[in-house]
This record gives sequence, C-alpha cells and structure tokens, in this order.
Amino acid sequence: MLTALGKFLRKLRIDNGEILKDMADKLGVTASFLSAVENGKKHMPSAWNQTICSMYQLNDSQIKEFTAAIAETEDRIEMDLSKVPTAHRKLAVSFARRFTDFDERQIQSFIELLKGDNNNT
Repeated sequence: MLTALGKFLRKLRIDNGEILKDMADKLGVTASFLSAVENGKKHMPSAWNQTICSMYQLNDSQIKEFTAAIAETEDRIEMDLSKVPTAHRKLAVSFARRFTDFDERQIQSFIELLKGDNNNT
C-alpha cells in the first residue's frame, strides 16, 4: 500500500518527468528499494530528507508537505548525536525518554514552539 511518503515521492517524480528508476539512481539506491520505501516496507534513510529537498529544490510548501508525509509514514527516527554539544544531546535524550508521557496540550505547545509561533515570549 502506498504511504503518504510514497505518494509525495511519486508525485515529485511525475512532476519532474521521472520514473522510479530515475529517482532511485539519483538517490544511489535500486528501484526496488525506493519502491519498498514508498510502500512502507522499508524505512526512508534519514539522509534522504536533506538530499531530496536539495536535489529537487523544494519550496517551503513542498518541504512542509514532505515533512508531514514523513511524520505520517515513519514509525521511528534516528539521530546522529556524535557531533552535537552535550547540552543538545541531553535535551534529545531527555525528550525521547519522556516522549510518550506528554499530553495533547504539551504536544501542541512543543509544535508551536518549534514552528516559531510561540506568543508566550
């Protein structure tokens, strides 16, 4: 079944006159791997986020749509913390540990804060 991410990638390909193999070649993977990502059988490599945004010169609206599709599709997130300061690392780990404890109000507050729409400052 085609995922939200798969729908986004397929539309992006079509809009750019590409077939599955074209995008797969650009991403350095096989067409079967890309197809598995689209169909939710494989996870999208985290590096693809920046690569696709850059390679296809996504505008702000497309980046927002891409990010939403990733959020809807993916069931895990990997983060490389090896090159970040200790304070950032502590924040990421603390957030991950308490992630499932947040209520809807707290989640919405985090979302607004991260979007830069926090009017409480």
